Amino acid sequence: MLSSSIAAVEVSNLTKVYGGGIVGVSNLSFTIHEGEIYGLIGPNGSGKTTTLRIIATLIKPTSGVVRVFGVDVVKEPLRARQLVNYLPEEAGAYRDLTGYDFIRFMLSLRFSGKRLEEAVAEAIGIADLGNALKRPVRTYSKGMKRLLALSTVLASKPRLLILDEPTTGLDVERSIQVRQLIARYSREYDITVLLSSHNMLEVENLCHRVGILYRGRLVAEGGVEELKAKTGSRNLEEVFIRARG
Repeated sequence: MLSSSIAAVEVSNLTKVYGGGIVGVSNLSFTIHEGEIYGLIGPNGSGKTTTLRIIATLIKPTSGVVRVFGVDVVKEPLRARQLVNYLPEEAGAYRDLTGYDFIRFMLSLRFSGKRLEEAVAEAIGIADLGNALKRPVRTYSKGMKRLLALSTVLASKPRLLILDEPTTGLDVERSIQVRQLIARYSREYDITVLLSSHNMLEVENLCHRVGILYRGRLVAEGGVEELKAKTGSRNLEEVFIRARG
């Protein structure tokens, strides 16, 4: 259930300008409520990944303020990181580790003792890779690496889970399974989810609200059905085309 009175993420007048004057995002503002699944959509270069990486404390903004559960991610990055886990679009894995050792290593960064053992067992169940967990990660397909990385971020149960293209490289059956897992973990453990995806069906099925980015600016925001009704669109792809003008 959504806790609408509590802001999990507050983004205020966020701007990021890279070298050469390239604008990542410009004067971006939005709020995500606790327990919500919020989707950011837009074409490549619209600022989605820049926004996610700033919220995850991986890069600093040029200006503006971002708070995660009231914690300023620039002023208190270490405290913010305790609340967040981030799955980037190209999640690297230690190639020479086995799948099992990768899971254990990643979760040991957050847990120890009994809690670590429970999280490792949970991640193994999520990944569902069987005997492949005994093999080096370098032998894995892109989809297998994705499942491996996703299993560790879900099993860590952060207050805010940031997912960049969570089902990239997965087949249809695995993609459906992952979407169901994300929805279940959000619901059962009150995890707030911020995700970016090019898969409009995925966004429609998962997200309570959607923000549409274009050239670093938020051009539309609302519930999926609300946005479709406002723009007279049949799907999110049409909503995007009409929202960007």
